[in-house]
Amino acid sequence: MTRSAEIERITTETQINLSLNIDGRGTASIQTSVPFLDHMLNLFSRHGLFDLNIEAKGDTEIDFHHLVEDVGIVLGEAFRKALGDKKGIVRYGSSRIPMDETLADLTIDLSGRPYLVYNLDLPKVKVGNFDVELAKEFFQAFANSCACNLHINLIYGDNIHHILEACFKGFGRALDSATTIDSRLDGIMSTKGVL
Repeated sequence: MTRSAEIERITTETQINLSLNIDGRGTASIQTSVPFLDHMLNLFSRHGLFDLNIEAKGDTEIDFHHLVEDVGIVLGEAFRKALGDKKGIVRYGSSRIPMDETLADLTIDLSGRPYLVYNLDLPKVKVGNFDVELAKEFFQAFANSCACNLHINLIYGDNIHHILEACFKGFGRALDSATTIDSRLDGIMSTKGVL
């Protein structure tokens, strides 16, 4: 069974082409025209062992908001499509990731119910030319379009780059765990019989 998806999204604000292989080796080609987002998505792909290709452009002359949010939407759609009926997947995943002085905790449930808990009290600053608050917009968009429950908790940390890096690495690892197929499962990991 191939768990992959290709998604194209074209709006008046952004144009995105994305391909995903859940059962990959962590190979990525990311070109969003937002360098810090490219860096974070490369980390996500590598640590989740997802093969991920993204070509995206948008109205970045205004700001990065539309592009970052839409990449989150498309990535969530790709996971939802690639997982299909979710038969055999573990469903839950978590990861606690250190990055120097930082420790971040990520937990995900591929429940079919979108919800984001985002406990990162970060200042409204930039890392390079990336507005830090856009990370929350990305994760909210992903949770909504993937229809998953995503909890992101910063245990502690000082350096904003390290904090976001730990979050994206942990996001990849938690999602890898949640999408793992367990041969002992017969059907869906739910007493309802559907996710």
